[in-house]
Amino acid sequence: ETEPLTSKKDVSDCNEGEDCKENGLLVRNPKSALRLVEDSNKVHPSQGDKGEAAQISNGYSGVQSSVPCNGMGELMELEDRETWSKKIDFLLSVIGYAVDLGNVWRFPYICYQNGGGAFLIPYTIMAIFGGIPLFYMELALGQYHRNGCISIWRKICPIFKGIGFAICIIDLYVASYYNTIMAWAFYYLVSSFTAELPWTSCTNAWNTGNCTNYFSKDNVSWSLHSISPAEEFYTRHVLQVHRSNGLDDLGGISWQLTLCLLLIFTIVYFSIWKGVKTSGKVVWVTATFPYIILFILLVRGATLPGAWRGVLYYLKPDWQKLLATEVWVDAAAQIFFSLGPGFGVLLAYASYNKFHNNCYQDALVTSTVNCVTSFVSGFVIFTVLGYMAEMRHEDVSEVAKDTGPSLLFITYAEAIANMPASTFFAIIFFLMLLTLGLDSTFAGLEGVITGVLDEFPHVWSKRRELFVLGLTIICFLGSLATLTFGGAYVVKLFEEYATGPAVLTVVFLEAVAVAWFYGITQFCNDVKEMLGFTPGWYWRVCWVAISPIFLLFVTCSFLSNPPELRLFDYNYPHWTAVVGYCIGTSSIICIPIYMVYRLIITPGTLKERILKSITPETATEIPFGDIRMNAV
Repeated sequence: ETEPLTSKKDVSDCNEGEDCKENGLLVRNPKSALRLVEDSNKVHPSQGDKGEAAQISNGYSGVQSSVPCNGMGELMELEDRETWSKKIDFLLSVIGYAVDLGNVWRFPYICYQNGGGAFLIPYTIMAIFGGIPLFYMELALGQYHRNGCISIWRKICPIFKGIGFAICIIDLYVASYYNTIMAWAFYYLVSSFTAELPWTSCTNAWNTGNCTNYFSKDNVSWSLHSISPAEEFYTRHVLQVHRSNGLDDLGGISWQLTLCLLLIFTIVYFSIWKGVKTSGKVVWVTATFPYIILFILLVRGATLPGAWRGVLYYLKPDWQKLLATEVWVDAAAQIFFSLGPGFGVLLAYASYNKFHNNCYQDALVTSTVNCVTSFVSGFVIFTVLGYMAEMRHEDVSEVAKDTGPSLLFITYAEAIANMPASTFFAIIFFLMLLTLGLDSTFAGLEGVITGVLDEFPHVWSKRRELFVLGLTIICFLGSLATLTFGGAYVVKLFEEYATGPAVLTVVFLEAVAVAWFYGITQFCNDVKEMLGFTPGWYWRVCWVAISPIFLLFVTCSFLSNPPELRLFDYNYPHWTAVVGYCIGTSSIICIPIYMVYRLIITPGTLKERILKSITPETATEIPFGDIRMNAV
């Protein structure tokens, strides 16, 4: 296993684990990972042409390099990919991405809806056999191949490159509605800088005759038609949904929310325009601040009267629920969307790691932090719900009817407004929501940016700031429909249909492509090349069988039982399901379209085209000092 090498440095003694020079040849020890760059007159066979060129039997082959060499054949130093300034920058970025608004409102609601403490059993099982293996797989893929979600498929299985384009479209859909929720939080934040919070009274211009403030000193009875001032502030002042008749008549655009969203996108742009060097510093605030606030709110909630009622309702196990299929589907969906594989973010973030970074440890630490955060958030929410039930003289189940954003913007906001030092707690709570959302937005857009810049480096590599500016403008314009008076209905539609089944399909195909086409053995060898050890049988079984089955199970369950959408008093018409599926299909349609395109442009018979299309066409550069080798 030798190749000629002309270098200024002579390699002398041969030691274990090192390379040495014998008779003018560089002898490669199997334990090292190098890329040999010969002089510019030599032709290097590419991986796709390995049938026509002599191969090196240790699993490496020469690949044509664009790196210039001087006339003496001296090795020229390759331009390194940008990396994180510190390891903690990467960890905080991944944690900030995984821990988002859904951890605060979605997990607590799903937990009490599906058996309380008993729900933790299917949740843990789905995390161990489904969520964490997929999370680990994406981190390892991104770190080894050092590419974004589009170009990475040239090194894995080219025919699946459409997955990368589908991921970018999904990320754009998410950016078009997710940031609108942060605009709502920002509006609440600005409104909180008053001595008396505006959602505590029924004397405002937007209030109706049904407004009932049961926290007032007067004896007020709560009836079926009663509406809290917090709900009217949210629906009639912030969203103004009463000025819309539904999806077929969204009404005008709210200029207040438009200004809030514009400011949010401005913050996002200046946080990510320079790459991970800048966003890695911003997440020191956006990823850590929510934990400080969660701790403060947890302590405050635990001291409220009736808090124990909420905790009991949250954790009281209903073992019969474990026999229901829906509980296991919800557990699988929650852990999957909480950890967030399939959005290209983990691939992008890991691609900026150093090659020998321990991504196995990172996967375990960040996924554990994410799951624990979801669990603790449940106590923060339900201690307050118990307090609300105590004040209303109702059961917790009656108070906990609000789901999704309404749980935060109505129920929790109302509870905060009636605490001592309400202004302070309102400000820090909505600041927490903003920071939770911001680093998730950083991550989603970075997945698109890295994917496009790696795929088209000749166009955008030197124009990152301009590309990021164009991307944020596109996302802002795409959000205009969610800023209308009926924008909340659009947000709900996108949240249920645009991302759910599409992301599940993408990750299912990704797992199949890596485990069955690229090969589980090759993938495990890649991991060993980085970390020095091979993943055990548990990881192999999960990647090959359990995780794909897990994804197929959730996808089929969703498609067989599509959600019946309802928001406030508005029932979505039947045609919205068709529109929703069209939106979801518009992203994953890229996958079969690219497969057909790939087979058409590839020369040869059909069999030869298929074989070439599933064979990696570009090798991966494995760094080792200032010499590199292409791994097949």
